[in-house]
Amino acid sequence: LPTKPSNLRLPMYQDWSESVDKVLGCKAGQIAFQQFLKSEYSEENILFWLACEDYKKIKSTPEMISSANRIYSEFVQTEAPRQINIDWGTRESIGKTISQPTLNSFDTAQKLVYSLMARDCYPRFLKSDIYQGLLRRNESR
Repeated sequence: LPTKPSNLRLPMYQDWSESVDKVLGCKAGQIAFQQFLKSEYSEENILFWLACEDYKKIKSTPEMISSANRIYSEFVQTEAPRQINIDWGTRESIGKTISQPTLNSFDTAQKLVYSLMARDCYPRFLKSDIYQGLLRRNESR
């Protein structure tokens, strides 16, 4: 039987404790964090953040307009189905420019949501059964 090399790195789970960026920077981290946020009834935060990341990659104007309107109606406008927790001024500012969106249209709101996740949700995620379970499963390999 081959033995494991001692310098073999464990999967990224351990890296996730370094920063929320490490969690958001990989697909597995996004999935685990989303699962945690769903359990806290705040899944809209990561869904909005991910939608903004995809939005910034859009190349065509028609696609940008369509995507901006979808993000606005799903997350930003008052009474949106997945309304994010942002201040009135930011919400109002996005509403005024939504008819002519730019790639930066959601930057302020995305930063606010990121800060909320980093400050409030991320520390709880690290203590959660979801994250701790991943670490335990990883250690038992």
